[in-house]
Amino acid sequence: MLPRGLINTGDSQQKTAAFQATKKADSRTGQHSNTMQRMSSEHTPLWHFWQPRYWPLWIGLGLLRVIVLLPHKARMRLGAWLGKLTYIVAGSRANVAHKNIELCFPELTAEQQNALTRRHFESLGKTAIEMGMGWWAPDEDLNKLFVVEGEEHLDEVLRRDRGVILLCGHFPAVEISGRAMSGKMPPMAAMYRPNKNPLLGEFMRRSRSESISELISKDSVRQLLRALKNGTPVWYAPDQAYAGKGAILADFCGVPAMCNPATTQLLKTSKASLLPFLPSRLPDDSGYKILFLPPMDELPGEDPQTDTQAINDVFTGHIRRNPEQYYWVHRRFKGRPEPFTNPYDD
Repeated sequence: MLPRGLINTGDSQQKTAAFQATKKADSRTGQHSNTMQRMSSEHTPLWHFWQPRYWPLWIGLGLLRVIVLLPHKARMRLGAWLGKLTYIVAGSRANVAHKNIELCFPELTAEQQNALTRRHFESLGKTAIEMGMGWWAPDEDLNKLFVVEGEEHLDEVLRRDRGVILLCGHFPAVEISGRAMSGKMPPMAAMYRPNKNPLLGEFMRRSRSESISELISKDSVRQLLRALKNGTPVWYAPDQAYAGKGAILADFCGVPAMCNPATTQLLKTSKASLLPFLPSRLPDDSGYKILFLPPMDELPGEDPQTDTQAINDVFTGHIRRNPEQYYWVHRRFKGRPEPFTNPYDD
């Protein structure tokens, strides 16, 4: 396990220098600079969001900017407080989270399930603060908060000189873990879903452009394959409910769920490596850990069902280590065929 401050210690300095040199070389050929310029040109000027409907969000963003200036543990305490308030007013979302936890942790008593649901909302509040950290915290401050375990697996797949799918889920610190790892790997791309709020979406695009060379819409399969064939690491999170063409049932935390089996075809077409990339918040809120598991070289197999289950098992293992930190407010078990019922209809 690497100590905190990983970006600026030992071999990390050499790797950082190497990747910076690579970026400069790419700039001379126009490849990297053109990508970054394209992302910058897509930014919408913030003054476009002057209308009164954005004023409450502007006030919230201003408060968040101030919170980011505080010591880290103070930020997390405020995040937990925000989460407690959110739980009180969350209504149906609190019910969704509780139902998911009830399904996935049947071994817990009702009281323990309720307590886990409340801790989950505290985690969501901390995640909101971490978004602000991703936008405004200096790199040197973020780097001090991270430890990395299994970095040798990252080094291994990067040496293969081909694309890498960074298999991740909706876990905490995703926004800032990309920045913390930006000195450890070439510029990466990321799959994303556009935010429904244009102002919030603009802030997220600006933040991600600091550590991500290319944002790929969740529907842009050709763009994803092109990035992988160019050797670009791509952040990819197939952990949410899927109702599209070819959806299959596979266990997720021991519960049948609708899943996207496309990872099998992506791996076959791109010849990329599949590397689990699993961030988590440390139990004492002093920082974060990024866990790289060994590359899943047994994938792709002949059966997408088996591949999808193997991926879900990786998610399940990480979720059970940090159960309150997963994104439980998502309706993960919707859209299942008969004889399954919709657990959120109650």
